Amino acid sequence: MIPEPQAVLSDHLVRAAASAVPITASSRTDDIPVSWDERTILTTMLDYVRDTVHIKCAGLTDEQARRAPLPGSPLTTISGLVSHLRWVEYYWIRVVLLGEQDHSPITTDDPDAEMRLAVEVPLARLLAEYRASCEQLRQLVSALDLGTASRGTLTWRSEPVTLRWVLLHLIEETARHNGHIDILREMADGVTGS
Repeated sequence: MIPEPQAVLSDHLVRAAASAVPITASSRTDDIPVSWDERTILTTMLDYVRDTVHIKCAGLTDEQARRAPLPGSPLTTISGLVSHLRWVEYYWIRVVLLGEQDHSPITTDDPDAEMRLAVEVPLARLLAEYRASCEQLRQLVSALDLGTASRGTLTWRSEPVTLRWVLLHLIEETARHNGHIDILREMADGVTGS
């Protein structure tokens, strides 16, 4: 079952993201920050890799985005990766950093639910939800200090992580999955690049 996006995103935010001007190679956030303070560098790089997701998906059909060409990884689709990135950011910021209740589709019984369920959702909707979620999360952390300690439960360590660590982790995770999307995109239609 796909969770209702309203559980964590208002339909208004998703509609606004869906109707916003598309992110293109010429309009995406530049990877050169406007200033050199640590926060600006981190948030600029995160916005850059977020925008890159949209660029890599531009022009794909739902069929192409749902294709799983890797026999050993049947859940690895472009749709699945877009959904995964949306829920990864949600988890690290809302659940781990802010200590909110987890409303993601992921469960102990279905740890890959966001990847599996994504093939039932049009790519345009997944991208709109990702964009709306990124905007919401950007606003949630904008007033927090980079040293803000996480309030959620971590199963792998006793000490909290900080907003600084979460931003670095999200940059790494999104950049890594952009590489996966790039390979899947080339396999789908031969398009490569940015």
